[in-house]
Amino acid sequence: MPLLSSSKAQRLSVEIYDELRVLLVSGEFKPGERLKLPELAAQTGTSVTPVREALLRLVSENALEMPSARAFAVPKLSLDRFRQIRAIRLVLEGLASEIATPNITSVDLDSLEVLHHSFVDAEKDRQVMKTMESNREFHFKIYRHSNMPMLLASIESYWAMMGPILHTFYSEMGGIYTGAPQHQVAIKALREKDALAAGRAIRADIAGGCEAIELYIRNQNS
Repeated sequence: MPLLSSSKAQRLSVEIYDELRVLLVSGEFKPGERLKLPELAAQTGTSVTPVREALLRLVSENALEMPSARAFAVPKLSLDRFRQIRAIRLVLEGLASEIATPNITSVDLDSLEVLHHSFVDAEKDRQVMKTMESNREFHFKIYRHSNMPMLLASIESYWAMMGPILHTFYSEMGGIYTGAPQHQVAIKALREKDALAAGRAIRADIAGGCEAIELYIRNQNS
């Protein structure tokens, strides 16, 4: 088989990286799950090289870890890791919400209402993937309006770290219904163009959800 040119290999690596990060954010991988180079190469129809480069990039962003020279894995549930992710998310996502507030339109607000109700219905019905998807779209619908690509990329990186944790939590503890009341508080603040209140609501939403997740991780590691 002819070797890939360096530019083509680089493009493939970026595409694979993007795809893997979406899968991490979506919770398609579980904490502690091993990622096998040959299998990923076969799934993407490429050679091992661009897959390895994509995985190494995710390792550098702390979304994956490398137990050995040839092994890649999703980090296991760790209370210290979770607390670090939570602390940084509170800052970044609160900031993004505040900056986005002046740019949110009435059409956006209608979309946020729909996404919130989709989240509530999915959570009631214990539809894990739909719950995660609706919640993710609700948050990023706001953050994208910050019009700050670097900030958005940083937030996405931490969601890639959270995805496996959220999937495991919702799968095993899906009976805990919260309804995300802070979503409605955030929508009200955005409607009133109150940036500080919007930031507070999003931070409260993250903090509230993280309380149950922290308790779950504590119980898993005890």
